Amino acid sequence: MEIFELSGRAEAYRRDLLSFMDEHVYPAEAVYHEQMTESGDPHFHPPILEELKKAARARGLWNLFHPHPEWGPGLSNLEYAFLAEIMGRSEIASEACNCSAPDTGNMEVLTLFGTDEHKEKYLKPLLDGEIRSAFAMTEPAVASSDATNIELRMERTGDHYILNGRKWFASNAMHKNCRVLIVMGKTDPAAEQHRQQSMMVVPIDAEGVTVLRNLPVFGYHDREGHAEVDFKDVRVPVKDVLKGEGEGFAISQARLGPGRIHHCMRTIGMAERALELMCQRAESRVTFGQKLSERANIQDWIAEARIEIEMTRLLTLKAAWMMDTVGNKAARTEIAAIKVAAPKMALKIVDRAIQVHGGAGVTDDFPLASAYAHLRTLRLADGPDEVHKRTIARQELRKYRTVN
Repeated sequence: MEIFELSGRAEAYRRDLLSFMDEHVYPAEAVYHEQMTESGDPHFHPPILEELKKAARARGLWNLFHPHPEWGPGLSNLEYAFLAEIMGRSEIASEACNCSAPDTGNMEVLTLFGTDEHKEKYLKPLLDGEIRSAFAMTEPAVASSDATNIELRMERTGDHYILNGRKWFASNAMHKNCRVLIVMGKTDPAAEQHRQQSMMVVPIDAEGVTVLRNLPVFGYHDREGHAEVDFKDVRVPVKDVLKGEGEGFAISQARLGPGRIHHCMRTIGMAERALELMCQRAESRVTFGQKLSERANIQDWIAEARIEIEMTRLLTLKAAWMMDTVGNKAARTEIAAIKVAAPKMALKIVDRAIQVHGGAGVTDDFPLASAYAHLRTLRLADGPDEVHKRTIARQELRKYRTVN
């Protein structure tokens, strides 16, 4: 389909990124795991990552996600889709190219809504890969799939707000380089439902901010972490409110659209790698006198994987193209659809790849077990499947409802 063809500049980035993955990233994976194991610290920052970051930046493979030419190459969502998929093949590639979530979304928020002070103090170091950030929205005491439920209080007192409440699944908050949180809370419970929330920039070492614990995911303590964070009488200057009081919900919607599609792009890359591993394993293992690859059911799995990856990729590219041409709001059905489809597709393929690998598939000798754990969280992150299906259904039903 012509509209989904790579532009000349995107093709150049794609070729260079593929080369970077082969020459630097894949060979570094074993070093990364060795350094993590030797450290004994699940949140250790391995030196190999800094080496990869330096190499990526030297090749111009840096901030590829950022749509503003001042900060990155200024690629469109459609152009970036092909690159994010490649980075999604390895757990260390996105950080190597400074394209990791949740920093990508936070950087876009700071670009759009941050003050000059925010940009100098936080955005610039984030863009330079010197620090990391976290997004504190989800809470343990409420169903956070409905963002209007958020309870953390932000009460104005003079030229400060006082924050009290608790967040969890603040991804990246355990990273050794995390320095700042973007926090969503309730400033005016009496306001219109979608005007009750605000977002603020809060240093992670601010007085009253306590990182209580990391939340393991299926037993994995992800290196960047998913933290539970307590806020007790945290004083935040009024100048650190993003966009203005009552704009928190609007900012969250602006932030989550691109974030969702980035997740889906990377997910397709992981599905491709799982299919590759499944094929290699099926070709290398023999049972009862036949290669696994000669078994009809394995061939079915391989064929179905290819079909489902291609279908999901096309839907993702359509969503990216719509975001570029008609805007995120008009593309909301497509964004919701890929957020449901991509993780489910990848989980199915990874699960079958694990099965083909036998016992080895559930160990850390292969990336499949950790990939499964990570992908399963994506059916919840940035909104659970059920919320996205609700969005799609309401859009469909609207076509058939008459105005009385």
